[in-house]
Amino acid sequence: MLRKNFIMAPGPTPVPPEVLLAGAKETIHHRTPQFLKIIEQTLEEAKYLFQTSNRVYVFVSSGTGAMEAAVTNLVNPGEKAIVVVSGKFGERWKEICQAYGINVVEIALEWGEAVTPEQIEKALKEHPDAKVIFTTHSETSTGTVIDLEAIAKLTKDTDKILVTDAVSSLVAEPLKMDEWGVDVVVSGSQKGVMMPPGLAFIVLNKKAWEVVLKNKCPKYYFDLRYYDENYPDNPWTPAVNMIYMLNQSIKMIKEEGIENIWNRHRILGEATRSAVKALGLELFSKRPGNVVTAVTAPQGIDPKKVTKIMRDKYGVTIAGGQEHLANKIFRIAHLGYVSIFDTITAISALEFTLHELGYPVTFGKGVAAAMEVFNREGVAG
Repeated sequence: MLRKNFIMAPGPTPVPPEVLLAGAKETIHHRTPQFLKIIEQTLEEAKYLFQTSNRVYVFVSSGTGAMEAAVTNLVNPGEKAIVVVSGKFGERWKEICQAYGINVVEIALEWGEAVTPEQIEKALKEHPDAKVIFTTHSETSTGTVIDLEAIAKLTKDTDKILVTDAVSSLVAEPLKMDEWGVDVVVSGSQKGVMMPPGLAFIVLNKKAWEVVLKNKCPKYYFDLRYYDENYPDNPWTPAVNMIYMLNQSIKMIKEEGIENIWNRHRILGEATRSAVKALGLELFSKRPGNVVTAVTAPQGIDPKKVTKIMRDKYGVTIAGGQEHLANKIFRIAHLGYVSIFDTITAISALEFTLHELGYPVTFGKGVAAAMEVFNREGVAG
């Protein structure tokens, strides 16, 4: 039987053919006026993704590189930093801070919970000497999104620096860096930006840059002062063909319009959640977002078998749980280059898989629930 493959995992996500073809263009030397013109124009356009007027700096790395850059350029060893830990990527902030000898004030939450402004405000009052707060806008490991806009109101007119990991949320969730007053945003290429892995981004406002210029934490490759001095050129060898791809991706994003893209992700998220509930399954997150839907596996169903059968038999790659959630949840993404029919395909494959594993399924029930959402939202019917 012919089988097509669908990526419905939260990264890497599907890449549009136009973006792939842009990467196939001739590689030119990165220190020529011709490439400088391309990267200058691309980074200027990239500001749209973050809704900012600040410079966008690009690293050849995964999103974790941008996270490490944020830590090493903003906090000195021995200083305090408030870190929200409510999933795998909050843990990553904590581990990076600890690796550089930073005194971590942890806001530890149950995985699946979203930090509240009140919890951050409490931590700031108890630790007034903590200058930086590290948050995760979309905690991909649990499918949870925080109210970043409300949190930013706490720090906007203070000397505190609010940093957020927007690796999975960029373009998928509403994020208005300048308007909300988020001081530092980090992200990566392989999720909402619709590219392969390989690029990481960091954007800082003026308040954050004042901290960077005084920072003494040891660093080299991720020293933001080098990037700023050479901007828009890169102090090290840039990923030339990836910049071509970024340029094309931004063109496509601007053509669709970022608010339309935010809305598309909202609709896809609502449709997936509606389908899951219609099948009698439970959502894992207490504040689900529009990046990925985390589903609690029903009693007697191994989530690892769900992901394996969907991938190997039906060609639909979803994600399993991480760490202690490996035997508890599976995750269906609706991120990046994804349409309503990709979502319908994923729900269909889930229905087949659950039936095969002995879970009672009325075929089409989940699909119908998703289609009802699409019809209600005016994208079908």
